Amino acid sequence: MVILFIRIKRKLVRMAATAITKLLLKEYGIPCGKELIAVGMPVIEKHAGSSITIGDNAVLCSADYSNPLGINHRCVIRTLAPSAAIEIGNDVGMSGASICAAFHVKIGNDVMLGVNVHICDTDFHPLKPENRRYNDSAEDVGVARTVIEDNVWIGANVMVLKGVTIGKNSVIGAGSIVTGNIPANVIAAGIPARTIKPLVRDGSYEQIS
Repeated sequence: MVILFIRIKRKLVRMAATAITKLLLKEYGIPCGKELIAVGMPVIEKHAGSSITIGDNAVLCSADYSNPLGINHRCVIRTLAPSAAIEIGNDVGMSGASICAAFHVKIGNDVMLGVNVHICDTDFHPLKPENRRYNDSAEDVGVARTVIEDNVWIGANVMVLKGVTIGKNSVIGAGSIVTGNIPANVIAAGIPARTIKPLVRDGSYEQIS
């Protein structure tokens, strides 16, 4: 009986969170495709003059029970500057992931963002030490376009830094820090992330051991 009650409560919470998230997106003028699901309330903030788009069948998991590993915080989708853009494709799943853009972050279709993944296109603060804490000038803070191509799986607790492109179908191992481009159809991991092995042979999707 207790388990049934918990299941019913979680279903009702999911329905409420989904409805409120859709209203929030509408309030911000954020285009969102069909069948959005929000498990818990995400954090969504759109800077004036920026753009955010979300495709069909997005799943935003922000509740602590929504992933077997648990999550450290709610999903975060946030633009930081007037010209910034975040594009999220179709069939994207996020579990406590953060996407922050001061310039341009693009997430392709069928992408899985594991628990507590962070993706950004900015250093957030300038490298030069003078007044670093308070200086948020766009001229001094490094930014570069970050792209996650179609069907990429990014494991738990990965950080994807500015200027990175991760090629289609690739897998990024848990705990990695991605500082440079990763080609398509590979498994990559490490700090910094490096290609470990190909994912496919002759386009057949036969895993290589």
